Amino acid sequence: MSYQFTIIVPVYNEEDNLLRVEQELSAYAKKATKSTKILLVNDGSKDKSQELIETICNRSEAFEFISFRQNRGLSAAIKAGFDYTNTPLVGYIDSDLQTAPSDFNILLQHIGEYDLVTGVRSNRKDSFVKNMSSKIANGIRRSFTHDGMDDTGCPLKVIKTDYAKRIPMFKGLHRFLPAMILLQHGKIIQVPVQHFPRIAGEAKFGLWNRLLGPLVDCFAYMWMKKKYINYEIETRS
Repeated sequence: MSYQFTIIVPVYNEEDNLLRVEQELSAYAKKATKSTKILLVNDGSKDKSQELIETICNRSEAFEFISFRQNRGLSAAIKAGFDYTNTPLVGYIDSDLQTAPSDFNILLQHIGEYDLVTGVRSNRKDSFVKNMSSKIANGIRRSFTHDGMDDTGCPLKVIKTDYAKRIPMFKGLHRFLPAMILLQHGKIIQVPVQHFPRIAGEAKFGLWNRLLGPLVDCFAYMWMKKKYINYEIETRS
């Protein structure tokens, strides 16, 4: 089958969520507006995630996986997904499924005109501390990047693959994907998507990851922006 869209699903110790991931993404693939396959990226899980991933991939040709030798973090998992994607469009969703795969169809409506479409979580179902730390972190990031995005931490995005593959990833850069598309002179947009409480597994980010870490990453982004190489070929022999 010829696929048009790859959904990356980073996985780290999500054995309690993976069968639901299989069920919901299989259901989405049947109604997706683009022919869709799913790439599970096992970020060095220490539970039974890899065993479940292999079972899922053996059951359906629409599922593939890559597995890290060691835990390398969310940005590394997303970069690996970009590196191994061979479809024109790529997206990702967290394996906790606090966002709905069906909302990919909403994002895909805009991808023709735009180069990155990101969700913005409406009526978030997270704790007060998590919501406030995310709001503060997003405000700090916007003041550095001027990307105009309200919720870059939303784990629901669609990107044109040629843009995604040119992003020079570093740890924490998953929060700066819209800004990195702007550095390529690409067009970005955010659209509201659904949000749900986590019903299984444990959150992988604490206060440091949501607030203090992103502040440090802003300075790394500013350095990269100053040094970023961007060119277009006009003619060639």
